[in-house]
Amino acid sequence: MPNTYTQLYIQLVFAVKYRQSLINADLRVPLEKYMTAIVQNNGHKLIAIYCIPDHCHLLIGLNAKQSISDLVREVKANSSKWINEQRKLKNKFNWQEGYGAFSYAKEQLQRVITYILNQPERHRQSTFKQEYTKLLEQYAIDYKEYYLFNWLDR
Repeated sequence: MPNTYTQLYIQLVFAVKYRQSLINADLRVPLEKYMTAIVQNNGHKLIAIYCIPDHCHLLIGLNAKQSISDLVREVKANSSKWINEQRKLKNKFNWQEGYGAFSYAKEQLQRVITYILNQPERHRQSTFKQEYTKLLEQYAIDYKEYYLFNWLDR
């Protein structure tokens, strides 16, 4: 795209289906590398990533050639296929439908990187549900709790 210039920083957040804790320590780093390759192969820049047992956070520099929804669909479809091909889990792996996408200014990136890389510590203090609803409220996103994700406590 000649003469098209963008600076789009997006944090993506999505969960394992039913928020099952399936991303164990042996799977986390290879999964993050695989997801990084998907993002980069689609022309985006992966800035930070962290997958904890029941959900993932990615901070990307979005290339305007692909929509956020198309990128998320590709990351989720290809990574779940890869996880299932590894045969490291007893049951079939699936990502939950839906995702969160939150935009940031360049000046906010270091704070967001730190936030993403500190996920294990953060979740010793709060649940994913608390974290996710706080993000939605922080961005003034109107939502109905029932439709967020299929929470295990539903």
